[in-house]
Amino acid sequence: MHVNLDARRYRTKAAIFSALFIGLGQLYNRQYVKGFLWMVVAQLFFWTYYPIAFKGITGLLTLGDVPSRIMKGKVVQGDHSIFLLINGLITVVIILLFLGMYIMNIVDAKKNGEIRDEGGQVPGFIASLKRAKFRNFPYLLLLPASFFVLFVTVMPLVFNVLIAFTNYSAPDHIPDRSLVDWIGYASFYDLFTQEAWRSTFVGIAVWNIIWATVSTISVFLSGLILAMMVNHPRVKFKKFWRTAFILPWAVPQFISILVFRVLLNGSFGPINDLIVKLGFSPVSWLSDPTMAKVSIILVNLWFSTPFLMALMSGVLTTMPRDLYEAAEVDGASWRQKFTKITLPLVLLATAPILIMQFAFNFNNFNLIYLLTDGNPNQPDYFYAGSTDILISWIFKMTLNQSQFNMASAVSIIMFILIAGFSLWNYKRMKSNQEEDWV
Repeated sequence: MHVNLDARRYRTKAAIFSALFIGLGQLYNRQYVKGFLWMVVAQLFFWTYYPIAFKGITGLLTLGDVPSRIMKGKVVQGDHSIFLLINGLITVVIILLFLGMYIMNIVDAKKNGEIRDEGGQVPGFIASLKRAKFRNFPYLLLLPASFFVLFVTVMPLVFNVLIAFTNYSAPDHIPDRSLVDWIGYASFYDLFTQEAWRSTFVGIAVWNIIWATVSTISVFLSGLILAMMVNHPRVKFKKFWRTAFILPWAVPQFISILVFRVLLNGSFGPINDLIVKLGFSPVSWLSDPTMAKVSIILVNLWFSTPFLMALMSGVLTTMPRDLYEAAEVDGASWRQKFTKITLPLVLLATAPILIMQFAFNFNNFNLIYLLTDGNPNQPDYFYAGSTDILISWIFKMTLNQSQFNMASAVSIIMFILIAGFSLWNYKRMKSNQEEDWV
């Protein structure tokens, strides 16, 4: 069998030429207008942006060399480490976009070289534009949204991650009167080795997990029980009861939280006033660490149960009645029907919602901040109270204490915990559903 050794001659040479110099491969393929435009755009971009890029990368690596200082009674502006970090990130993104253009140039030259290898005619400039418009039109539509996500979502996340590897914190490393330095994993090391930081993180993390778990399970069960009561055949005026129970969800949450903060006040709250009139001792709803945590869970029931009840009502109406009829024929009790039929089917239908509910409760900043503000105080904690969760602790470390590097380290760990739990549950849910279908 004869093998043509020159079968790949044009594509290989075109790719090598474009790799050596942007646009050269297009010129080799006799696409002179396209090659000239590639060259002009690349050279203008490179020589115009090279000084800016060099300065941006240098600033990203060093985070500044000269802090602001006072000379002869005047403030001499120095380097601002955080601005240098942001500019460096933008520079890296632009360089990556340039590298993407460089790769596209090589791929384009190689594809047109393949056409020549196959004996075809390489398209001209106008034909190339029409083909690109036809093939890449969906990508052009996605381009604005991609840039928006890149600069509004991705870059802030990367910036938050990078802050954890610096010493950006008060009182010694706050720009621009002082510089910020790269310190590697020191923030994570201090978080787990220094007693004050470790005890605070472990205590808040344990309470955070307990709070997210208990609140999710309690709301799920209360919503299911309420939905079963409303949908019971003997209950009349079902629409009225559904409307009445959904009302707490219709009221803006922050208003309801502030109302509950007044109701549960230990000094002048109406609830304690009623308890005293009944002859009992007042309850420290928000001033005792244990009761404050119980109060948060109870108040959360008020907000979240209506949504789960509405969701469960929809699920219960789709339950196959023949399963219950078969269970009654077999002599199953109401408890057996609930545990063997109702609960598994409801869990299967609402599993994604439960995972989202857990993630939401894990980061439920509004309820903690507005109801207790993390109080009562915990003397053994660093910048946190007894009812603080990780997100409210991060808020206090950033807004009140300027411990940005440690707050960033905690947020990374929190993200890993939530993402790992969610992915694990989604995987289990998918495998269970596949087993059920099989």
